[in-house]
Amino acid sequence: MDKEYVLAEIRRTAEGGKPLGRARFAAATGIKEHDWQGRYWARWSDAVREAGFEPNELQGAFGDAELLVSLVDEIRQRGRMPTTSELKLRRSLDGAFPNAKVFARFGPKARWPERIADYCRKRDDCSDVLAIVAPLIADASSEPEASDEADDAAGFGVVYLAKSGRHYKIGHSADAGRRRYDLAIQLPEAVTLVHEIRTDDPAGIERYWHRRFADRHTNGEWFSLTRADVTAFKRRKFM
Repeated sequence: MDKEYVLAEIRRTAEGGKPLGRARFAAATGIKEHDWQGRYWARWSDAVREAGFEPNELQGAFGDAELLVSLVDEIRQRGRMPTTSELKLRRSLDGAFPNAKVFARFGPKARWPERIADYCRKRDDCSDVLAIVAPLIADASSEPEASDEADDAAGFGVVYLAKSGRHYKIGHSADAGRRRYDLAIQLPEAVTLVHEIRTDDPAGIERYWHRRFADRHTNGEWFSLTRADVTAFKRRKFM
């Protein structure tokens, strides 16, 4: 992948004369950061300038309506209310998405469905999301409010990076220690645990890393990763 191709893709995907952020650009084109960073430019803003654009300004404060639009979109994609960790993940993948902390403006999470439902009732295109959140309003009025900590504690597991010989496996498990044992009895070479990422969405975070390293895929959940790929994975302790 050469420099001119990346520049052409920046120009092609620009919306209304504004270039995409690097996370949205990667999602739209399949061009990952490791394809350009350190090879052609040190920063995304440098690539954007060379493509003929001014880098996007830092995002200003979100209004309530913008926050509700973002929540509705996330609920529609997941088919349910997102957890705090899932909002953080969305932010990490899409720089235009609000920081998870900003949603605290709507009060305790148990009260969010009512606010979202009020918004959806005024829009004809939100009937699908209204159907998801409406039953939660009754639940919130009859049950004690759960804290964010309790919300995130449910369903925790790990996404792990393990190495056997020259290849790496990216998998998920509620018990990484047991998973290493299962792998060890299947493979002729020793399996070494490289790193674990704690998460309340093990399957979703595993899919994220599989997509990110798709061009390194060899077979099943095994990948031929570079040192930079391994370093990128090890930077995350929680997602």
